[in-house]
Amino acid sequence: MKYSEGIQRSLPFGYLFLVIMGILKESVFYYQIGINILKYSTIMDILISPIATLTAHPVILIALIIIVVFSFAFPSFLSKQANRDKKWALKMASLKEHKTMTKEAIENHFTNMFVRFLAMMLLSFFVGIGWGEGLGLTRKIKEDKLKYDYKLNYSDESSEQVHLVGSNSMYYIYLAQGNKTIKIAPVGSIKSIELTNNKKLID
Repeated sequence: MKYSEGIQRSLPFGYLFLVIMGILKESVFYYQIGINILKYSTIMDILISPIATLTAHPVILIALIIIVVFSFAFPSFLSKQANRDKKWALKMASLKEHKTMTKEAIENHFTNMFVRFLAMMLLSFFVGIGWGEGLGLTRKIKEDKLKYDYKLNYSDESSEQVHLVGSNSMYYIYLAQGNKTIKIAPVGSIKSIELTNNKKLID
């Protein structure tokens, strides 16, 4: 089995791992403001959580692509160097008995190395994002530095200027202007939501 074929066989488990990482990232983020987000999420919300995370900011998507490419390229490079009996590559790859190993066994070793390396990088990436965003939000709440860029229009015709923390298929999570209490409102109670301070459209 070629190294690339081993990676392809691992792909079906890749999205499952991304889902777990998405759940972990959201849990770490919302935990810092006292919310167990899993209580307010559906199965569909959980399944699309990694996609929502990756599309939230272009920088996040670009960073993930760089991580995946590096995680693939580095073990692949080591594999080629190990097949040429480069001592430094064998040492980095922990191939102590490479002379008695078949080429397929060596490729399997590097496939496993890729999976472990990528898993470690993604774990650090998602947990880091969740922790960093959570710390940033709690600091802004305490220092009253939130930006209230959204306006929620309720079904009873009332409205509120808010900082939108997040949303899913069932709930909006937000803070109203002038109030540090975090509110969780069902989607059905919201008539419409307006982005009142859209930086992309302001010259």
